[in-house]
Amino acid sequence: MRKVIFQQLREIENEHQVKIVFACEVGSRATGLETESSDYDVRFIYIRPIQSYLSIHKKSDVISMPINDQLDLHGWGSP
Repeated sequence: MRKVIFQQLREIENEHQVKIVFACEVGSRATGLETESSDYDVRFIYIRPIQSYLSIHKKSDVISMPINDQLDLHGWGSP
């Protein structure tokens, strides 16, 4: 699953033109309370290219991917 998570994070970087600077696992798996049906909860912090911060056009500061049976990805950055 680790390989799938890293692949998804790279896809997010490419699709949203961001750089993920920190990612971690949270939730039941991170605390050792997972069950067979538990998904992987991943949270991340990202930055945008400098041009984005100098623009007058604001972008959302949250990236949320659709939750599926295996993976729940959410990230935060500055607009």
